[in-house]
Amino acid sequence: MNPPPLDRLLPAYVRGFEPYIPSKPDAELMRLYGCAQLHRLNNNENVLGPPPAAQEAIRGFSPPLAALYPSGDAWHLRQRLANRFGKDPDQFLVGNGANEVIGFVIKAFCEPGDNIVTADKTFAVYEWFATFSGIEARLVPLRDHGFDDQGMLDAIDARTKVLFVCNPNNPTGTYWDRDRLSRFLERVAGERIVVLDEAYCEFVEADDFPDGMGLIDDYPNLVIFRTFSKMYGLAGLRIGYLAGSLDLVNAIRRTCIVYSVNALAQLAAVAAVDDDAHVARTRALVRESKGLLREEVTQLGLPYVAGEGNFMMIQLPMSDTLAYRRLLHQGFMIRSMTGFRFPNWIRVSLARLEVMEGFVAALRTLISR
Repeated sequence: MNPPPLDRLLPAYVRGFEPYIPSKPDAELMRLYGCAQLHRLNNNENVLGPPPAAQEAIRGFSPPLAALYPSGDAWHLRQRLANRFGKDPDQFLVGNGANEVIGFVIKAFCEPGDNIVTADKTFAVYEWFATFSGIEARLVPLRDHGFDDQGMLDAIDARTKVLFVCNPNNPTGTYWDRDRLSRFLERVAGERIVVLDEAYCEFVEADDFPDGMGLIDDYPNLVIFRTFSKMYGLAGLRIGYLAGSLDLVNAIRRTCIVYSVNALAQLAAVAAVDDDAHVARTRALVRESKGLLREEVTQLGLPYVAGEGNFMMIQLPMSDTLAYRRLLHQGFMIRSMTGFRFPNWIRVSLARLEVMEGFVAALRTLISR
């Protein structure tokens, strides 16, 4: 049988899209790069793991439950989220990681010919999902490493449906404070959907950082994204959610894939969501590690960006992809940033002090070659 005519079958906007290739499994990387251990500093995972109650829930998961379909709409988790944030359970939609809820929103509001607006150097999945769905992604350059509110407003036209703001921004850690976000929402005037991605909000300690959940009642066009992958250490189970006004969430529900979140993820998230002590422990670790890394890279004379979140960006006097390979040989996996449009920069997830000290030694070796 002849191969299918892919050039004819694939839409042009899919043919032109470059697939993302994830990194190989740790054991394979260790074999390829000849390192005895590997520290993952590339995905902003929480080195403390899940909160204790979530760990207990995972250990207690009964294997026969794996044969049963999970709650199709994460019923118990939505009750818990509603209780925590003082909202109706139907104001939440749970997805297979925050990546899936990005798709829910774009599919609900956009069709070919429409556009979304976001920054050029931010979490790339907004742009990717729009592009391979035939939707134009309008990318506004960052200003001083932060989202440019006026630039985003200027990019709006009659076909703009959704504006994505990552707050704090991944990878720069910059954020809009309460006043700036409110001014932006007022100027959008409810005419477009505004998504506030708060994947890293639990790491922020600044007093003027806005609480997106508290703005939903005032701005019924506002959608909040949050995840259990970062602060709550459940990245391997893939679970995130969105929240908004009841009418808005009911509209998005039309494109929500039910039964996409597995039972173990739902169980662990229910156990994790109220553990504020875990948040405090993680913040303390991140604060200490960030302080150490800032001091060390300053001594090395390397420019860096250290905003909010459990990561830092460092500029290198060499190719970031070459640095990625050389650091892997020393047992440290970082994020090379050319794909984020930051050539010669790396992003480093913050881990325990002893790991960061090892990374600094590897970095010193790297730049002294």
